[in-house]
Formats: sequence, structure tokens, C-alpha cells
Amino acid sequence: MLHTLRFGASETPDGVLRAMFAARKSVFVDLLKWDVPVIDGRYEVDQFDDEHATYLVLVDRAGRHLGSARLLPTTRPHILGSFYPQLCEDGPPCGADILEVTRFCLDRGLRARERRAVRDTLVTALADHALDQGIAAYSAIAEMGWFQQILAFGWRCIPLGLPQRIGGEMLAALRIDIAEDTPQRLSVAGIRSAATLVGGEREAA
Repeated sequence: MLHTLRFGASETPDGVLRAMFAARKSVFVDLLKWDVPVIDGRYEVDQFDDEHATYLVLVDRAGRHLGSARLLPTTRPHILGSFYPQLCEDGPPCGADILEVTRFCLDRGLRARERRAVRDTLVTALADHALDQGIAAYSAIAEMGWFQQILAFGWRCIPLGLPQRIGGEMLAALRIDIAEDTPQRLSVAGIRSAATLVGGEREAA
């Protein structure tokens, strides 16, 4: 099941967000060793997790976290514009119809085949959400392995500058343009939603 959520909204299922923040801590802090805030030793929550953030969260039938992504408006402080503008040759993309994709998180408990299915379902959900909400483009930062995967997904994706080594990692910024043909382009490249994960249902809060 796919949830589209806003931080702090009264209708937001609290358990879904807690599971997401716990999964983020497991991936980004425990596994990748990022130096980011952790609350109560369990939840990775930073200064961008506020009422302006939107979350796409995939859960199974029992409500367990499978994968998630956070979207931030580029007209407000966001990660690329605030901390990594040097990755963009002509400056970070900014506009009411451009959102930044951050904290793309696949649960560590997934097996390899499940990870691929969750990844592809979350990518198609990002495209569908953009079309539903009038979002023209996403910006993002990625280390090189993930960056190369994103480029191969079939959508219109362009690097915003040369990769740079920052904090021991090679990082690159990119822009993903979304158009009516984006879902078809993803499908042709083999990126398709797993119906058994989404269950044909979508909840918005």
C-alpha cells in the first residue's frame, strides 16, 4: 500500500511515519554511517522533516515499512540548495513545480528480489505523484552507484554538474523532468510498479 503523507497532519497514520523514521535510522545511520540527528536512539529526523515535507511510503499489509522517499519544496531551504550548491554548474533548480527527492530508503529487511520490486514501485510512484500534483521536475543528490542507476531508469534525467568528492563520497546532483510519457518511458526501461505491493490502493493524508 502506498501512503502519501504530510508531516504533522492530523490525518497522518503515526505508526507509518514512525516506521519510516526507524527505517531511515537503520539505513542512513547504522548502515551508511551518516552523521545526522537521531531521536530517542531510534528515529532519523532532521530539520527538513516539518510541515513542508511530503512523504511517499510503501508498507505491506501488516503496515511494515518497505520503502519511502521524502519530497521537499525547492522554494524553501532544502538539502541541495542549502548544503551542496557547488554540485550544480548553473545553480540548484528552484521553482514551485520543482521538488527535491531526499531520503530514498529501501528497508534493510528486504531480500534482493523484494528490494528491486520496492525500488521500482517507489520510482513509478514518484512519477505518478508528480503528474497528479503538477510537479514538472525533481532534483536530487546521489552517490555515484545510485546516480548511475537513476540515469538508467528511462526517464529524462540530466546531471547538473560534474561529480565531486565530498565527505569521502563521490556525489552528483541531477534533475529529473516529468512529462506525460514518463510512466511509459520507465516501463520500457523495465521500471514497473509491483501491484502486490501497492494493492491497487492509495491513501492520501
